[in-house]
Amino acid sequence: MTSSQLEAAWQALEAHRAAIADRPMRELFAADPQRFARFTLRLDDLLLDYSKNRIVPKTMELLRNLARAADVQGAVERMFTGAKLNVSEDRAVLHVALRERGPRAIAVDGADVMPGVRAVLTQMRTFSDGVRGGAWRGQTGATITDVVHIGIGGSSLGPQMVAAALDRGDGPRLHFVSNVDGSHLARCLAGLDAASTLFIVASKSFTTQETMTNARSARAWLVGKLGTEKAVARHFVALSTNTAACGAFGIPESNMFAFWDWVGGRYSSWSAIGLPIALAAGMDAFDQLLDGAHAMDRHFREAPPEANLPMTLALLGIWYANILGAESYAVVPYDQRLARFAAWLQQVDMESNGKTVGTDGRRVTRTTGPIAWGEPGTDAQHSFFQLIHQGTRLVPCDFLVAAEADHGLAGHHAIVVANCFAQAEALMIGRTEDDVRAEMRAAGAAPATVDRVAPHRVFDGNRPSNMIVFRRLDPRTLGVLMALYEHKVFVQGAIWGINSFDQWGVELGKQLAGRILAEIDGSSPPVPHDASTAGLLAYWRSLTGGTAP
Repeated sequence: MTSSQLEAAWQALEAHRAAIADRPMRELFAADPQRFARFTLRLDDLLLDYSKNRIVPKTMELLRNLARAADVQGAVERMFTGAKLNVSEDRAVLHVALRERGPRAIAVDGADVMPGVRAVLTQMRTFSDGVRGGAWRGQTGATITDVVHIGIGGSSLGPQMVAAALDRGDGPRLHFVSNVDGSHLARCLAGLDAASTLFIVASKSFTTQETMTNARSARAWLVGKLGTEKAVARHFVALSTNTAACGAFGIPESNMFAFWDWVGGRYSSWSAIGLPIALAAGMDAFDQLLDGAHAMDRHFREAPPEANLPMTLALLGIWYANILGAESYAVVPYDQRLARFAAWLQQVDMESNGKTVGTDGRRVTRTTGPIAWGEPGTDAQHSFFQLIHQGTRLVPCDFLVAAEADHGLAGHHAIVVANCFAQAEALMIGRTEDDVRAEMRAAGAAPATVDRVAPHRVFDGNRPSNMIVFRRLDPRTLGVLMALYEHKVFVQGAIWGINSFDQWGVELGKQLAGRILAEIDGSSPPVPHDASTAGLLAYWRSLTGGTAP
């Protein structure tokens, strides 16, 4: 469609806002007995209930018109067929190829990438089976008891989140070191035996400053403990494409696991970057993770907009971010195994869609990239939920909960499910002052106490949420959930007309850090800075005597 049609679709939503935005959801439920059935979607045993949103059927119709005007479906097809959607880096965007489970070919620049994908999966299985089964041994012949993954950003957040969720305790202990602050690595190494420790270095270029600084320090520790450089080849593997740099480090090519430039870092857990997942949970679990993601991929590509889960989540996000003015949304998994889910999603969403320039090179005219945040329930209820319930900001919430637990402890999971459902209900219905006063009088409160306290106990309600319910948090379901949110972010980027697959915003800080580091370590003379940075450097010198740590 034309730009004028796209603008008309936006204007239709703006006009609709006044008619619907402030209508209490209590009234919407009372007026429509079929509201739950109307606003729920399913994929296998996963259910998305989006009935507790400030919407009516017309809202969703207008949002889907917007998606059509933005040619979202065309963008979907271009991604799945290997088009170079990452226009600033002239790259395809094919994380969907990493979890393709069928025989079909997927081409980039005319070459089928699937044989290479399958070869790496085979290599991952052989290696992870060897480590978990004890066939892979260290320099002294010891089996591997601990694995230290060294990476940062997408090379760390995804594998860490998934491994924590799926770790069954029958493989080596996993440790993740991402921060270049030496205390992170030092504390990790302090409790390890070098003879039984394996290091994974995750860096496509094998030049990432934070990762390679940690890797070199880990290498020095290992060689110091075992007394030989030969140990590096038995205790280090690389997730990289830089054969020469890995060889110079001491990692033979046989210990390298490749991935490709059409795999973005925050979408790379499905590739060799997911090796820690295979080590923690086994390669069968990793395959099931891919199966789940592939099932969501097929659904996303094939389901019509009105039945499409990622499309629906994305359009609701557009409604709140662009029409109702919400600056953020909270993701609250009622499952401790998903403790790092929000951190993973922050990168997927905020690094992807935190953009001010469109694919056409022009500055965008509408808000992009809402802030994603969250923590697991029920902990979240005792931290930030006060703001969501009674604060002045609109914060839509996504709740995630499994119907069944996997721990076998009686009574726990019923409390989790009850709290999850109750929070969503409370956000929607709120509590009027009349209700509060009646409740307090029934409890015997004095009239003066009722007058003083009642206003503080009022909840406006009408706070929107989505509820995602699934049978169990197993590898397949986690794959479904991750792909659901990946595709949601993609749809929003397509509607905003931005490139969701580059991240130039992280580059300037890196460049300036390199310049300042050269001043700190004395490898180059001082250069002009703004007054604040110059003052901070001067103060640092006064505290340290100008000696680099």
